[in-house]
Amino acid sequence: MHRVSTKNQTLNFFTESVFERHTMNFWLQKMNPLWSTYQMLGRICKREKVADDIFTLTLECNKRMQFGLSGQHHPVIVEIAGRRYERTYSLTQIDDRHVQLTLKQVPNGIVSTWLCQTAKINDVIEFGVPYGDMLLDAPDLNDVVLLAAGSGITPMYSMLYALEKKGLLAKLNIHLMYWAKHQEGVAFKQVFEQWAEKYPLFKLDILCTQDNETPAQRLNELHVSNIEQLDTKTVFACGPSGFVNTAAQLFQDAKVFKSEAFSLTPIENNEEGTVKLTLTRSNKIVEVQKGQGLLDALEQAQIKPIYGCRMGICNKCACNKVSGVTKNTIDQSENAEPNNSVRICVNSAKSDLVLDL
Repeated sequence: MHRVSTKNQTLNFFTESVFERHTMNFWLQKMNPLWSTYQMLGRICKREKVADDIFTLTLECNKRMQFGLSGQHHPVIVEIAGRRYERTYSLTQIDDRHVQLTLKQVPNGIVSTWLCQTAKINDVIEFGVPYGDMLLDAPDLNDVVLLAAGSGITPMYSMLYALEKKGLLAKLNIHLMYWAKHQEGVAFKQVFEQWAEKYPLFKLDILCTQDNETPAQRLNELHVSNIEQLDTKTVFACGPSGFVNTAAQLFQDAKVFKSEAFSLTPIENNEEGTVKLTLTRSNKIVEVQKGQGLLDALEQAQIKPIYGCRMGICNKCACNKVSGVTKNTIDQSENAEPNNSVRICVNSAKSDLVLDL
């Protein structure tokens, strides 16, 4: 035991004291691109198109990988033309070394286009620490309704895949309702249909809103009326903020309701005039459009606050609001309380604000 301890102390001395960790990383990755003293890294092994503009990448992860729980999100960091970009995606763990990353190629999206089209097999990407609390915990495993729109299907698939691997999909009442524009844009369609056929308790509704022959309705009261005993259900919703807001209103009587908005539905800004943002740490005063998102406004003013997911989930952009009124761009709620934490990626200014930034 003493010999092992001495060996570890010696290794720590060399990796932490003698070598600067970035230098150490550089030489380690010359030998193996997945080796790192501190980074969670993944090597692209496979890429396949699974639906219109939707691709799945399979990645081999290094031993430092911190796998999230099914349904959580990971920061994904890539380097493109010498610049580092961070985006947030939901991963599906395949085994103890591999994950799948499924994403939609966004028009003019720098990172999504690189991942879907430009990146090559054996290219390496970096992961951040997983986060998110939309999880199928044990108390929730009774009657579950999953509502997904567009790319919001990826955390749902991650949770369902994990349940299927554990043999629980055969034992649980789960109703998946999945909205897409067209059948060609439905991800994981074959897998979902196989599960629906194999497991009697797994119910599947795929609703395509822009198919010419039989377009489905967007989420509305009719979908709620078809669910019996809503007050006994656990309901998860993931999709654009407009979809999630509608789901929250329609399913407010559910036993449990959890949601995540993966992107912000554009909201018409009818606010007029400007407000002042006083930044205490930067010692700056910025004039911005009233009702404009705080993160966007600050970036336009050449101020670069820390941020992560830009979805209001990871909390990296949260700061203390000393005073003023903010409006949440997802649920439209207003907050006038002083000394209150505010996530600047999903809030706008309703009045002059003082922020600890």
